Amino acid sequence: MRVVIAEDAVLLRAGVQRLLADEGIETVAAVGSGDELLGVVEQHRPDLAIVDVRMPPTFTDEGLRAALRAREAVKDLPVLVLSQYVEETYAVELLSAGAGGVGYLLKERVADVAEFLDAVRRVAGGGTAIDPEVIAQLMARGRKNPLDSLTARESEVLGLMAQGLSNTAIAATLVVSHGAVEKHIGNIFAKLGLEASSEEHRRVRAVLTYLGR
Repeated sequence: MRVVIAEDAVLLRAGVQRLLADEGIETVAAVGSGDELLGVVEQHRPDLAIVDVRMPPTFTDEGLRAALRAREAVKDLPVLVLSQYVEETYAVELLSAGAGGVGYLLKERVADVAEFLDAVRRVAGGGTAIDPEVIAQLMARGRKNPLDSLTARESEVLGLMAQGLSNTAIAATLVVSHGAVEKHIGNIFAKLGLEASSEEHRRVRAVLTYLGR
């Protein structure tokens, strides 16, 4: 496995690189800014990018925005985000930007070496690794048990959405029409209070609500 790391904290960057090396994972580039990340991703086309959210110059969300651009430059590039914070807007965009190969862990998880390495392999393999605290913060909106308002069929549809199934695949699984699935999903969005936005954003928020249960 070939990895690039974008992290401005030199000690943490070196520590992550050492952890990966001990597992036989090669770090082909380690940089300290979002702009540098784009360059090394296009140059090396790695199997995974490990990216900090807050990097120079403003230390707000440069890393997350760079990760989104990197996934555009190298289609479906697996990205594992490490952060002390949850940046909601770009986090949702990252999670909805592809079918898989995305992760968002809080930095404290790096202290659990086995869990971190499992996330690295899972995301590089096209899976997802989302910190439970990230899910909780993204979905904290003060609603009381929004899933309780769903019918049994709507809950079933949402569960299949959480498995990554498309509307067509859900229809085939439940042996119902494509239109029926779309109606159920529309009801789910309405009952969960997901206001009209892009279909992908509403879908990922619905799945995060389900997972956060």
